[in-house]
Amino acid sequence: MDGLHLKLEKLKEILRGCGRTAVAFSGGVDSAFLLRAARDALGSRCAAFTASSCIFPARELGEAKDFCARSGIRQEIIPFDALSVEGFRQNPPDRCYLCKRRLFGLLSESARKLGFSCIAEGSNMDDLGDYRPGLRAIAELGIRSPLREAGLYKSEIRALSREMGLPTWDKPSCACLASRFAYGETITEKKLAMADRAEMFLISLGFRQQRVRVHGDTARIEVLPEQFGLVMDNRERIAAAFRKIGFAYSALDLTGYRTGSMNETLEKDKSPAV
Repeated sequence: MDGLHLKLEKLKEILRGCGRTAVAFSGGVDSAFLLRAARDALGSRCAAFTASSCIFPARELGEAKDFCARSGIRQEIIPFDALSVEGFRQNPPDRCYLCKRRLFGLLSESARKLGFSCIAEGSNMDDLGDYRPGLRAIAELGIRSPLREAGLYKSEIRALSREMGLPTWDKPSCACLASRFAYGETITEKKLAMADRAEMFLISLGFRQQRVRVHGDTARIEVLPEQFGLVMDNRERIAAAFRKIGFAYSALDLTGYRTGSMNETLEKDKSPAV
């Protein structure tokens, strides 16, 4: 057995040791793979727990529901009002910690009431390479991270997902909409919806991987460098659509899409809190 499949077997062994497991499921690449592995290892002793909130792209909830329905996996939908979390709206550098602490507290409470002894989430080894204060909240609450425990990286998760026939194997990376805001900029439901609508418009034009970062009344567009030409071909349509959505200005980031670009303004000595 090669190293990749040894990791898969290790993951299933970890999950079997967890017992009845609630998987925090967003519908993304990592959590979908974790949920499928949990189903294979635990059968009906696992379930998906999905948060419903204005901080998540609306399309993601629908895709998460479809995935569970097609896979025959039990799913619990947990309403989550992120904007009510103290300090969240002000968008400090530890915003993700504040959010994850409350969110996983709610998921844990709901899961344990339903008889689940373990709560698992889908962070992988690559998540250790960026500023991720949310990982500290996960550690404090005793949430398991089986993908990291098995030593799995994103590229390996995609490869195994493709082998398993999961529709998410090549799904673009996604993240909560709060990650679109410059630190210190007040987060509101209206601005979250603006970012979501703007990204949906870019998707409709054929952009595969994109982010619309919010800097006041300016939308900073991140797309893959090989699709810069598509931006220029549609620049008037994009500018007009973004103005209609509520942005006064729209700009193309010449560096291109990358995860965690808002973290580039943080002090260099900040490191992942695990």
